[in-house]
Amino acid sequence: MASSKEYLDFILEQLSELGDVTYRAMMGEYIIYYRGKIVGGIYDDRLLVKPTKSAVTMMPNAGMELPYDGAKEMLLVDDVDNKEFLRELLEAMYEELPAPKKKK
Repeated sequence: MASSKEYLDFILEQLSELGDVTYRAMMGEYIIYYRGKIVGGIYDDRLLVKPTKSAVTMMPNAGMELPYDGAKEMLLVDDVDNKEFLRELLEAMYEELPAPKKKK
């Protein structure tokens, strides 16, 4: 099942205070970038983020879910209605995320 554009728009609005949040559509789903780094994505209308130490600390009861078959598990973000929490989450995760790969 592909994610809806409406859910993407909702998540982008929730993250609007951060600035520099972008996305890329990929096979009916959306990869979410913060300041050029991949933080997670929207899969089947669920916001999933990479399980960095800070993300696990901030969401100790979050379930690990597969975005799609064959992928690594990611953390399910339940509290998508809380703009402040989402801002703090992405800011905390940023330094732990790998730098983008250089294009050849």
